[in-house]
Amino acid sequence: MDCITIKGLDLFAYHGVNPEEKRDGQHFLLDIHMSADLSRACQLDDLSATVNYAAVRKTVQRVFTERSYDLIERAAQVCADAILQEYPLVQKVEICLKKPQAPMSAVFDYVAVTICRERMS
Repeated sequence: MDCITIKGLDLFAYHGVNPEEKRDGQHFLLDIHMSADLSRACQLDDLSATVNYAAVRKTVQRVFTERSYDLIERAAQVCADAILQEYPLVQKVEICLKKPQAPMSAVFDYVAVTICRERMS
């Protein structure tokens, strides 16, 4: 299986359990790995034979920002569901959703959740 990756997608949204997170928003970083058979695209050199990563970015941005979620786990799941629904070539998607500004009294790079979802046969 081949893989298309979008790494470090920076999206601003209003996810979190604290009122200030829902009010002020913050930046989130997403790493998206999509598994698909890309052999046809490799042979044809045709965009219609692959997963258009620019279109995936638009899909993820739309579903990630259209609602506010308490948990980043839910926000990641919504993104994975949308990718599997809108891009039939994708067989498996892994999303690492990073929250660099998580409300913790500590020095850290980010907190993150990683989910992996596969297309049901």
